[in-house]
Amino acid sequence: MKDAIEDVPGLMAEIGAAARAASTALATAPAEQKRAALDGAADALRARRDDVCAANAKDMAFGRDRELSEAMLDRLRLDKSRIESMVESLRAIAAQPDPVGTVLAEWERPNGLRIRRVRTPLGVVGVIYESRPNVTADAGALCLKAGNAVILRGGSESFHSSRAIHAALVAGLTGAGLPETAIQLVPTRDRAAVSEMLGMVEHIDVIVPRGGKGLVGLVQREARVPVFAHLEGIVHVYVDRSADPATARSVVLNAKTRRTGICGAAECLLVHRDVAETLGAEIVADLIAAGVEVRAGPGLDGSVPATEDDWGTEFLDLKIAAKVVDDVHDAMTHIRHYGSSHTDCILAEDADAVAAFFAGLDSAILMHNASTQFADGGEFGMGAEIGIATGKMHARGPVGAEQLCSFKYLVTGNGAVRS
Repeated sequence: MKDAIEDVPGLMAEIGAAARAASTALATAPAEQKRAALDGAADALRARRDDVCAANAKDMAFGRDRELSEAMLDRLRLDKSRIESMVESLRAIAAQPDPVGTVLAEWERPNGLRIRRVRTPLGVVGVIYESRPNVTADAGALCLKAGNAVILRGGSESFHSSRAIHAALVAGLTGAGLPETAIQLVPTRDRAAVSEMLGMVEHIDVIVPRGGKGLVGLVQREARVPVFAHLEGIVHVYVDRSADPATARSVVLNAKTRRTGICGAAECLLVHRDVAETLGAEIVADLIAAGVEVRAGPGLDGSVPATEDDWGTEFLDLKIAAKVVDDVHDAMTHIRHYGSSHTDCILAEDADAVAAFFAGLDSAILMHNASTQFADGGEFGMGAEIGIATGKMHARGPVGAEQLCSFKYLVTGNGAVRS
């Protein structure tokens, strides 16, 4: 593969045509063949982990030269532990039931027609992502499991890592007798490849953007291909006056500090007015002690005063906005105004407050007494995810293999004719 390609439109047309052809083969591939490809990819990735680490070292140097933030570098970084997590995700996806052909519903009509609604592959999926090279493995595996061909366009900063991971996926495909063009990686950093993908309506059935607000906004503005929206994670945690103090302190600290650079990291803390000077103050102190800069509104003693720009900001860093609210309804009003419909959490023991929060908000994921860091397809039992979809059409929340399927109707009659 070369970094620079002279004829990007021609390259992308070839990739698209190959993906469409591969999707035809994948649509009828037996479940065991797909499972063998994924297990083989896991074996290959484990065997090549030194190569992946070496490739990632090049990307980390590239990222430092570009002065990427620590959060972005953390997303980019791979080590043997993170590679092993990718291996386990591949195996988990391989072990899942095959979604293709699953009967979702069936019924009979008075005229004798028997109707079944069954899952079917989408066809060809285009995935455009930034920084995180593990998306190469997750997206490739999930699309394959769902019987889809996939075209992967990773970020320029993860160019070498993605290539090394992709090589392991191809090894799994060829070992199982599936076309290696089932999972293709765009072999150039040239951004013209992204523009081409967004207009490839004859070759790509859906585009999945995975990255920051700039990338997702670009895709949504310019794509002619349907898009699964994956917006930024402006994640709120609301501490109700009924919250258990130990639970609240533990959950908030984990939600913010476990990994600050992921989309499930808490970015705004909302505290009920009745506990602002007690539990709220303790939580803020916990965060500051952990190295978090707390940008606090009136009623909370943080690191620095909050400004209007802090509400609705995805920091992806050791920073959090904090605000006192009157009650659960005031908290929901704030979230509706500043949130991104990704993930929001309530810490409470009052069942009525929890019910109001769950019913009154329309985020893709709502949590109760659990860290928002669990907003992840792997933690939901999906093996992995392509991303968290925040739109309302087709897929919503973590997008796993089932969400990468459509459905069709199979209708059987016995010579039925319509009068």
